[in-house]
Amino acid sequence: MPYANTIAVILAAGKGTRMHSDKPKALQTLLGETMLHYVAATAASVASQVLTVVGHGHEMVRKAHPELAPGFILQAEQKGTGHALQTAWSLVRASGATHCLVLNADAPLVTPEDLAELMNSAREGSDIAFLSAVLPDAGSFGRVLRGSDGEVMGIVEAKDYDPARFGADTGEVNTGLFCLSVSAVENVLFSLTSANRAGEYYITDLVGNGVAAGLQIHALKREAALDLLGVNSPQELAQAEERLRSATAQRLLESGVLLHQPDLIVVGPRAVVEPGAELTGPCRILGATTIARGAKVGAFSQITDSVLESGSEVREFSHLEGAHLSPGSAAGPHARLRPGAKLKEGAKVGNFVEMKKSVLGPGAKAGHLTYLGDTEVGAGANIGAGTITCNYDGKHKHATHIGAGAFIGSNTALVAPVRVGDNALVGAGSVITKDVPDQALAIARAKQSNLEGRGKKS
Repeated sequence: MPYANTIAVILAAGKGTRMHSDKPKALQTLLGETMLHYVAATAASVASQVLTVVGHGHEMVRKAHPELAPGFILQAEQKGTGHALQTAWSLVRASGATHCLVLNADAPLVTPEDLAELMNSAREGSDIAFLSAVLPDAGSFGRVLRGSDGEVMGIVEAKDYDPARFGADTGEVNTGLFCLSVSAVENVLFSLTSANRAGEYYITDLVGNGVAAGLQIHALKREAALDLLGVNSPQELAQAEERLRSATAQRLLESGVLLHQPDLIVVGPRAVVEPGAELTGPCRILGATTIARGAKVGAFSQITDSVLESGSEVREFSHLEGAHLSPGSAAGPHARLRPGAKLKEGAKVGNFVEMKKSVLGPGAKAGHLTYLGDTEVGAGANIGAGTITCNYDGKHKHATHIGAGAFIGSNTALVAPVRVGDNALVGAGSVITKDVPDQALAIARAKQSNLEGRGKKS
């Protein structure tokens, strides 16, 4: 349940140079979803409104996450995290929120519970509350400074940290998660300066400036809280993804999902796998996929944005995207079902069958080596090996209709738009360009000629 009067600002303008990628850092993925997806979903679970500050590659970010519009704010010049928050502040103020939650788009493992604890601290009287972590190797993270009485005195970025000036390194670092009193921090926010090695406006300077201004500052210290930290390199991204994958697999096992080789199974955050479903690794279940109780997924398969109803089965080495399998249907092994592919009750597709925007009726079969595009196949029909529906004329797509009980012989080409009637039979090797009536036999191939003398020498 979102907290009333709380607005969240996600800082997603960074380039992420250490990722060595052309796309913005916020769009790096874990389990098939961007880091920004995770952070935005977590923020939305606790805040009544979410704003996202974008900068580098902002067109790509907007395209990848249209659901976050109109909460995008452009930081045209990336002058640091403090400047990013300043860029969003007019909307924060206009929202009427009493508290502002600040998150980084590169912290995908932060949970709603983490944020709730932080916000509760802020609401208990802190003007600035933030989460800190104690690490054995503080690395490039900003160091938290405390006085002799243990009170927080400030945060110093790693590149500006000098032990001779600030004392021994305690390993306590800033995680980048803040909850701010909107009314209390405004003057402090706009008094930030860029007097540091990077020449940037740091949001971390809010803490030291806030202390100087007499604000109430509180740091919630965690021990070795790796899930709170940002992802800054391919290695850290891989480590975060594995922690997330492992936790998801464990949750599924505890819920009653049957997992074979669970260490090789990937299930994305939007996927729903019901207790009693059965997955065999390695496999990947991504996007908004739903796998019902009693459905099975074989090894080496990938399923994205698809629905597997109870009793359906995806056999080994199959690839489904935007597909729907009804009870008792089966796909694979080595099947490819593209968006709009639907298998009705008891329908089956086998080896090297590809379907796109097509429906295979109840009990219908396409056993192997077949392409069905923009096609509707009636109940009980049989599609022979090597059949293709020629659905594209170079400019437009056209539909093919195959009636109930029809039999399509091997190596047949059906040139759309065309209809094969109920219980019709198409001879093997035919090229069908005209409709075939119900219960008719269609043969469209040249008459065989046998010539003597093949291979004889003169």
